[in-house]
Amino acid sequence: MDLCIVGTGYVGLVSAACFAEMGNSVYCVDVNPDVVETLNRGQVHIFEPGLEELVRRNKDQGRLHFTTDINEGLTNCLFVFICVGTPPGDDGRADLGFVRQVAREVGRNMQDYKIIVDKSTVPVGTADMVRELIRAELDKRGLGLEFDVVSNPEFLKEGDAVSDFMKPDRVIVGTDNIRTAELLKVLYSPFARSREKMMVMGLRSAEMTKYAANCMLATKISFINEIANICEKVGADIGDVRRGIGSDHRIGYHFIYPGVGFGGSCFPKDVSALINTAKEQEYTPSLLRAVEEVNKAQKRRLAYKVLEFFSSLGGVEGKILAMWGLAFKANTDDVREAPALEIIRELTGSGMQVKAYDPQAGKNASLALQDNPMVQICREQYEVLDGAHALAVVTEWNQFRNPDLRRIKSQLQYPAVFDGRNLYPPKLLQEMGFSYFSMGRRPVVDTNQQTAEV
Repeated sequence: MDLCIVGTGYVGLVSAACFAEMGNSVYCVDVNPDVVETLNRGQVHIFEPGLEELVRRNKDQGRLHFTTDINEGLTNCLFVFICVGTPPGDDGRADLGFVRQVAREVGRNMQDYKIIVDKSTVPVGTADMVRELIRAELDKRGLGLEFDVVSNPEFLKEGDAVSDFMKPDRVIVGTDNIRTAELLKVLYSPFARSREKMMVMGLRSAEMTKYAANCMLATKISFINEIANICEKVGADIGDVRRGIGSDHRIGYHFIYPGVGFGGSCFPKDVSALINTAKEQEYTPSLLRAVEEVNKAQKRRLAYKVLEFFSSLGGVEGKILAMWGLAFKANTDDVREAPALEIIRELTGSGMQVKAYDPQAGKNASLALQDNPMVQICREQYEVLDGAHALAVVTEWNQFRNPDLRRIKSQLQYPAVFDGRNLYPPKLLQEMGFSYFSMGRRPVVDTNQQTAEV
């Protein structure tokens, strides 16, 4: 089949590369000529494991094309996928400006029947808006062309997006047109060879399913973080509690890892957007508000542990914190809403310097923190330890899971580790003479070393 995909971010580029891998002819349209030029060289402008190889192979084999001209993309295509960003506005609502722009451009340029597919995460009712915008542009041209608008939300995890697309748990299609549903079934059939994965439902139900899924996952994260915080107060171990509740098949182990809160381009934005959708319908989403508030507080919790530890050592002013991890999660370079940035702002605001390292997100973090002279982004993992008073681990990259603890202890001025991902066993850190602070577990404090320093 011939496809046009508008937008080459995580969703658009992954979708395009995976569709092309299955033999389809795919034209990607992006308004940024620099991005298009990069992609036409066989390079990608985002970090996603396995994506660059997939893009390069399908471009070289003539199935994947990149252009800034939407007319070129629309020519001969049956499906038009809208994969542009819907960033949060100042009021928390999803900004649909890019979606509206694409809908109008499609209406101004289409010459025959198209199936317009909303793949961007959009509020309930957006498909109806897209239909009205396209129809309005066709009316201006005096054309009565037939077209359909479908909701087909994505369920891709950053860091594992290619695998998620190739082996989806489900494919949600929102449409009331049987013919359109069958065409999409054919398009997605290579991704569902072992069992039927497509679920057809109404447009608004499909749009709501995406928000409900992300808000459910965000709720699990805020829940386990809340329980972890209570564990610290009562002397329980969140690791034991997690195993105890996760063994119940109704709960399960997925997404109940305590940490520094969720970030990225999806969960914070989607929780906020659904809260606003509910408010517009005069409904108070008490649970979603709590999820959001717990997460905002959790992002600062590790910083407060650092401040508390150094309060008896003259405070943090003039001291240096080494930090491992800047991306909001491992296997991505995305720092949008990343907890690390919130921790950095909290600590540098109190006078502490930060030396940080991330395997992939250093460049994006530098852009996000460029006005902060208290931050240094380093290129080597152990380089950040030089001159540092303590280490904070914020992102769960594999290379941080089993580090050289003796080297860490020898380089730090205080052997103190603040573990926002519970990567290390407290007993081991205690035996090695560290002060060790994690999430939802009793702290290990080297009182002898603290007293000596004071």
